Amino acid sequence: MPEALFSTTGSSPGALPSRTEAVLEAIKHAILTGELTPGRALVETDLAAELGVSKTPVREALKTLAGTGLVTMSPYKGATVREIDRAHARSIYDMRLLLEPTAAGRSVAGRSDWSAARAALEAADHATDAADRSLANRAFHREMYLGCGNPLLVRALDDLRDQTALVSAAAWARRASWEHEAAEHRAILEAAERGNTEGVRDLMRSHISSFVARTFPENEA
Repeated sequence: MPEALFSTTGSSPGALPSRTEAVLEAIKHAILTGELTPGRALVETDLAAELGVSKTPVREALKTLAGTGLVTMSPYKGATVREIDRAHARSIYDMRLLLEPTAAGRSVAGRSDWSAARAALEAADHATDAADRSLANRAFHREMYLGCGNPLLVRALDDLRDQTALVSAAAWARRASWEHEAAEHRAILEAAERGNTEGVRDLMRSHISSFVARTFPENEA
């Protein structure tokens, strides 16, 4: 894992020590770019040596990534990059279809400043790789549902965010569709800026549904 991964940008995981945060972002970036492939063992001593840190920030970073769904922890196998099979991926998007359009529609009613959502779109447009693009897209979606007024709904969607990024990065590696999705994002944001609650809800539902149709076509096993 190259040292350049320490320059990775992304959302802050919270009040973590700066070294742990840097390690977390480095590992996350490597997972979302496919450098660390699904099912790969994440050995603390190896990662610490590659990143030039002690095992402590690596251990804490892996615990945080396990909490977001990018890493799995087993008492027998240790930490591994999460493997998301087709059935689990479809379950993630089924949950999003049930929750996110409603949350996004509710956010429109109580919000007028959408500058953070527009900044996320611009970050996605200027992303240099799939990992940064996934993280920017994730930030956009969070801005769209953050103001829904229901903290439990926000938490449920937050819990799906990193797993969604993992699925989308894998999907783009097979079939680059991010430009199409970016256009859909812009339409959603424009409807939000007009205060069109129903339009945002319908566009978000269509956006998620179209990704599912492209990524999980019915004629594939």
